[in-house]
Amino acid sequence: MASPIFPSNISSLSISVADDDDSDELSRMRARVRRKRKKHHHRVKNEFSQRIIRFVLKYWTLLIFLPAAGLLIFEASKIGRKPSLDGAKVSEQVVEVRKPSFQADLNKNNDNNNKSGGNLNRLDPVTHIVGGVRERCLKLLPYEELQHLDIPNHDEFSGPVKNVVYISEKDTRHIGGNITLSGQRTEGTRFNLFTGHQTFDQRERSFKVNETAKLHCGFYSENGGFKISDEDRSYMQTCKVVVSTCAFGGGDDLHQPIGMLEASHEKVCYVAFWDEITLAAQESQEHRIGEDHFIGKWRVVVVRDLPFADQRLNGKIPKMLGHRLFPQAKYSIWVDSKSQFRRDPLGVLEALLWRSNSVLAISEHGARSSVYDEAKAVVKKHKATPEEVEVQITQYRHDGLPEDKRLYGKKALNEASIIVREHTPLTNLFMCLWFNEVVRFTSRDQMSFPYVLWRLKVLKDIHRFPVCIRKDLVNSMGHVRKAKPLIS
Repeated sequence: MASPIFPSNISSLSISVADDDDSDELSRMRARVRRKRKKHHHRVKNEFSQRIIRFVLKYWTLLIFLPAAGLLIFEASKIGRKPSLDGAKVSEQVVEVRKPSFQADLNKNNDNNNKSGGNLNRLDPVTHIVGGVRERCLKLLPYEELQHLDIPNHDEFSGPVKNVVYISEKDTRHIGGNITLSGQRTEGTRFNLFTGHQTFDQRERSFKVNETAKLHCGFYSENGGFKISDEDRSYMQTCKVVVSTCAFGGGDDLHQPIGMLEASHEKVCYVAFWDEITLAAQESQEHRIGEDHFIGKWRVVVVRDLPFADQRLNGKIPKMLGHRLFPQAKYSIWVDSKSQFRRDPLGVLEALLWRSNSVLAISEHGARSSVYDEAKAVVKKHKATPEEVEVQITQYRHDGLPEDKRLYGKKALNEASIIVREHTPLTNLFMCLWFNEVVRFTSRDQMSFPYVLWRLKVLKDIHRFPVCIRKDLVNSMGHVRKAKPLIS
């Protein structure tokens, strides 16, 4: 009985042992599989990391260049886009205070201009980058301060010139050549009864600074032309601060000023000078002067009997002789007719004159820096004849005007589409000298401005602001049509 039992137990034992071995073997196999999987996982991960490292090492220059290029393109697109009005508190407030009736007039009188371009009526500020930070070019005072801005009253002027006396027909004996003066011009010159005949000796003496300056400054004779009605003249006598423009020969439309505060509008005159040609051209487009002599914000003054055949030269009279047209005015802002003035005038006076203690502000030229370079450009663009330009440049060389591209630390050439100034004896003298130069030589006033500034020497309180400020002051529309000459 024992014998059969033993083999049976042995079989059970052997089976039991065999099961343990198989279990151990299975465990080892599973462990090997897990190790293989783990090794494979690490191998895949290592290979991926190595590929990334090799890619970075191979294309590192490209990886740096692409983000930099993208950033550059982004910044360029920001410069190219017109800045929004976000943060421009003054502009937002201006829109709110504008009267609905004026807005209707503005839209009515500028329908044709809206068809011609997208610049009209834009108030968004012009910006530039300074030290990596984008800033507004024209830094006006905050809205609350602009609302309460007062006009300084200077009864006495410091400086070498205390008084300016204008030569007139009453001061001159009518003998010799002066008898030949006519309403339009003297033979061989552009001097006439409006300008008087300034001799070369008188020209030289006019640049000598004295406490009392005496010189020609237009309005020489009662028969010299540039006739203004008594009603308009009485209105002009009331102006203390004036923004002025002119359009002679029907060349430009009248662009309504925008961006002013209502408080400022009550203190500032807006005067546009037209001739009869412009009057007819505007009436043909249904732009008619109201019974109150206004179109929108502009008081329109129709000038009759213009003294020059050259309409560009007629335009220099309100541009340069504002102190003679507005004898009670303390400050003036001149805006060319091709532009739309779009800022608060008292804010502009504060930013460009009062803040820097300046008496005159004018823009630097955007393209050139030298009078002599400008002379070449004038001839190339057919703005004047080569003979006219040669006479002027020869005289300036003879007088010793340097060819330097800098004058008193700024560009020697200026762009005169906007002129901001205080009416002082010294600035009045400067403008008379400048006017006499454009009458004697070419009508291109940018050529004569640096010369007069260089010859006068004592006018140092001048703010020659950068081009981006000029762009902030106005919307540039360009000339709509060619002005018609006074005489064919």
